[in-house]
Amino acid sequence: MVPDKLLAITPSWVPFAPQVIFITGLCELAGALALVTKPLRWWAGVAFAAYAICVWPANFKHAIEGVELPHITNSWLYHGPRLAFQPVIVWWALYCAGVIDWPWRARR
Repeated sequence: MVPDKLLAITPSWVPFAPQVIFITGLCELAGALALVTKPLRWWAGVAFAAYAICVWPANFKHAIEGVELPHITNSWLYHGPRLAFQPVIVWWALYCAGVIDWPWRARR
């Protein structure tokens, strides 16, 4: 997605928004590489979980303000599940990286 489109959904309180968007894009690429390496997988999971939490405000702005983006429907049939599923994405990043094992923890 073009950075100017991401700027449209970035909350106004984010400082240096264009630079933040660029850096987060680089972090996504680095995180993807880190996920495939055993020594860095734990850190990648933590970073992706933090990233999912940090972009949540942009998802809310996109939904509440009805910002039009190409190839994305501007409907609550899209926004509702997306917003509700964000905590699952955080859990999923942590679980897949081995940071947490809940709810399948071995009983002692």
